[in-house]
Parts: sequence; C-alpha cells; structure tokens
Amino acid sequence: MLKTFDLVLIGVMTATAAVTYTIKHRAELKLEEVHRLEAEIKLEKDTIDLLKADWALQSQPNRLERLVRAYNDELKLQPTESTALVHAKELPMLKSEVPVPDVTEAKVSAKGATEASAKSATEASAKSATGASAKRAPDTAKGAQATAKAQPIPMPAPRGEAEDADQIETGSVEE
Repeated sequence: MLKTFDLVLIGVMTATAAVTYTIKHRAELKLEEVHRLEAEIKLEKDTIDLLKADWALQSQPNRLERLVRAYNDELKLQPTESTALVHAKELPMLKSEVPVPDVTEAKVSAKGATEASAKSATEASAKSATGASAKRAPDTAKGAQATAKAQPIPMPAPRGEAEDADQIETGSVEE
C-alpha cells in the first residue's frame, strides 16, 4: 500500500511542477509583451517630442517672414484684417447640423400646388389667358411660401463679449 501512495504523490508532484512551469512561462511571455509595449510607447513619445520641436522650428516668425519675402511674387499674400477673424461659434451651422424639414408639410404643400395648378389649367381653358394667369400667380406664391418655410436658414451665433487677443484659440500643438 505504501508503494501505491508513493506513486500517487510522485504523479501529483510531477503535475504540480508542470502547471508551475506553464504559469511561469506565460508570466515571462506577458512580461516580454509589457517590455515591448513600453518600448513602443517610449518611441511614440520621442516621435511626438521630435514633431513638436520640428513644428517650433517650422513656425518661427522670422523664418515665415523670410519665406513670405522670398515667395511674395508667387503667393501675393496680404496681411489678415482684424475684422476677418471670427470665433468658431460665429460660423454658420454645418450641413449635417441643419434640421431636416418636415417632409409631410412639403408633400402637402406640393400636392396643394399641383391640385391648384390643375384647377387653374381647367379654368384657363374656360376663360381667357389673362384671367387664368391672374389666378395661377397666387397659387404659385403660396407654394413658394410653403417651400421657404420648410427649409430654415442657418444663422451664425451672436458674438459674445469681446475676448482678449491673447486668448484666441490658434490650434497650436502646445499643451
């Protein structure tokens, strides 16, 4: 009986050693992956720092003035007027933000205009051409008004209090 018990213990110890080795191997693989990701993150941070330095060099005012003077004949650049600057909230709405007109109103007004045109055409055949055109004009005007009501005109937001020129957002890369 003792020999069977010894064989069971040896089997359990072998299985435990195999599981321990598997767990250790997986942990080492995860550690290698962590080191690889840390290296990639460091590379990306270094790239960002390099790009910021490059942007600082490219956007130096004296360099830009030198380029403007060199290419002034080709570019014909003019200084920006202070009245040409607007804030983002003053711009008109984007096409995707414009509210969609109610389709049922447009269909009803178009149907009414079509029926009115057909009615006017019937009356025109009965009456003279001048009398019929006088009746058609108001019907067409009503259809045009209904179409104009269906599509709102985007308006820019009202300008708030005047902001200091140093606080205007320029979209620079500095954090």
